[in-house]
Amino acid sequence: MAISDVEEYAHLTDADVEALGRELDAIRRDVEDSLGDRDARYVRNTIRLQRSLEIAGRAVLFASRRRPAWLLGAGLLGTSKIIENMELGHNVMHGQWDWMNDPEIHSATWEWDNNDPSAHWKQTHNYLHHKYTNILGMDDDVGYGLLRVTRDQRWKPFYLGNLAYNTGLMLFFQWGVAVQHLELGKVAQGRVPKEETRRKLREVGAKIGKQVAKDYVLYPALTGRAWKRTMTANFAANTIRNVWTNAIIFCGHFPDGAEKFTKADIEIETQAQWYLRQMLGSANISGSKLMDFMSGNLSYQIEHHLYPDLPSNRLREISVRVRELCDKYDLPYTTGPFLVQYAKSWRTIAKLSLPNQYLADTADDAPETASEKRFDGTGSVVDPETGKRRGLRTAIAQVRRGRRLTAARDTLRRVVGR
Repeated sequence: MAISDVEEYAHLTDADVEALGRELDAIRRDVEDSLGDRDARYVRNTIRLQRSLEIAGRAVLFASRRRPAWLLGAGLLGTSKIIENMELGHNVMHGQWDWMNDPEIHSATWEWDNNDPSAHWKQTHNYLHHKYTNILGMDDDVGYGLLRVTRDQRWKPFYLGNLAYNTGLMLFFQWGVAVQHLELGKVAQGRVPKEETRRKLREVGAKIGKQVAKDYVLYPALTGRAWKRTMTANFAANTIRNVWTNAIIFCGHFPDGAEKFTKADIEIETQAQWYLRQMLGSANISGSKLMDFMSGNLSYQIEHHLYPDLPSNRLREISVRVRELCDKYDLPYTTGPFLVQYAKSWRTIAKLSLPNQYLADTADDAPETASEKRFDGTGSVVDPETGKRRGLRTAIAQVRRGRRLTAARDTLRRVVGR
């Protein structure tokens, strides 16, 4: 099932983990010491680009009764909303630009273009998700309380709708995010004080009211006779943003190799052990600089989880050094093209809509769920010929080779038996 002993799973000793932690701390110090004008220019240029795209999109929609203008306006506005949510809102609220002491782009003051109030998001995301990443029962982002994404979640008939639920979540993602902090499951069980629930509902309701008024009343009204077409274009822009955001987040957390963990030892977890869990629990997207930018640099999800408050424009250079550490300690560096990672996420969601008895792999050695029990109990060793460490990455490769050999032998026996 989920990993209960992270160090054993990683094939590292306590000394290895602490050494890894020191090297990751050194990367942080180097980046923090070098922050300066080029980083400030980057975020200010991003803000200018995002606002220019929004203004252009709003302007084009004055002619939205013509189909080409509708398409262009919706596209420009959708792109603007993606940048605002991914590269600005998400990263600003992580405190990545607080070092500039600019109140306009400070985590304490930024309110994003999204149904979820920023204060709610910072609690569920910055605190719960990033501190307890992929820990079952503590990280609400593991399935968002709706999807079955690991075999550790006991199957119920409800999960037969996994694919339908994720389709709805994808199309209306900002609504799902807004609801997440309400903890409706706990409310139904009577585990949340009523006054707290009422307060959260008022806050979410106020934010949704502002968003609906802006996108579906005010801006459409400004375009006069084109108001209906403008309203539908705004809905399309929000949907574009929802689908893309959902895809990027799922690519970072639910493809093969993004591991899940139990609550064991969480109370005494060191900073180095937390680093290791982030490296094992996240996945990257390989691609171009345009992909990096449009994903809010969450194409470097591993690096973002290691350093959530370091500026996003630095994650590409950080990734080079993190890869080197993965090579040094023989750890996997989970990455792949966007379509491949996204397809793996959907495959997991489809598979786990079914009970475990209909699934081929074991609960400890499946693409989406693994534990230290998938190995034979041997820890990391040094290859006597090369002097290189043989750890987790090598162990996973050996397990896969063994499975392929077993499958080949079984196939041969069936053929011969005929």
